[in-house]
Amino acid sequence: MQFERPLIPATLVRRYKRFLADVCLEDGSVATVHCPNTGSMLGCDAAGARVWLSVSDNPRRKYAMTWELVEVEGSVLVGINTGLPNRLVAEAVAAGMLPELGGIEGAQTEVKFGRERSRVDLLLSGRQGKTFVEVKNVTASVREHRALFPDAVTQRGTRHLRELMGVIDEGHRAALVFCVQRGDVRRVEPADEIDPEYGDTLRRAIAYGVQVIALQARVRVDGIRLVQRIPVRCP
Repeated sequence: MQFERPLIPATLVRRYKRFLADVCLEDGSVATVHCPNTGSMLGCDAAGARVWLSVSDNPRRKYAMTWELVEVEGSVLVGINTGLPNRLVAEAVAAGMLPELGGIEGAQTEVKFGRERSRVDLLLSGRQGKTFVEVKNVTASVREHRALFPDAVTQRGTRHLRELMGVIDEGHRAALVFCVQRGDVRRVEPADEIDPEYGDTLRRAIAYGVQVIALQARVRVDGIRLVQRIPVRCP
């Protein structure tokens, strides 16, 4: 996935109200931008961090600029836009990075499913039937090259795991794909200290037959692309 226009560099002043951030542009002016991430952004929202912004020409938008990337640990770029992982994973599926999901002949997005009235990110169809795919964006890493999910308590994420187990009961296949938008980690683990219920449910889902996969992105200022798989471990 390439950004349609060159991103604008800036310095983060603060993030607040979940969807907003103030940044200092290179000309010294301060602007309010849209923050497309509802999580805690653990380790990714420090004041003074270098950030990159996209610009929309939609006149109806209150805030023309959107925060896309942040630089952490001195030189590591992290993609914080949670609106991109579905597209990135769909591109990876089309490129054949997920062969265990079978021969894929069609894909739908945001399809209603499950006993708890959820929406699945991707519904793949093929010769082996339907595969329900939930996608989660991963940005948090606090130690030893480990990416953590979630970065805040997520009742929604736990519900989605239950829904995936439910479609297995109905005879379909189910998968959870962690989209890791940073290149400095070597594996993904559940953040048990943040949300132990999610970690427990993830382990049950794996035992139940939900395929859990992590795809790591190469994040650059001109675009983001999933390039390799890394392990998912539940110690």
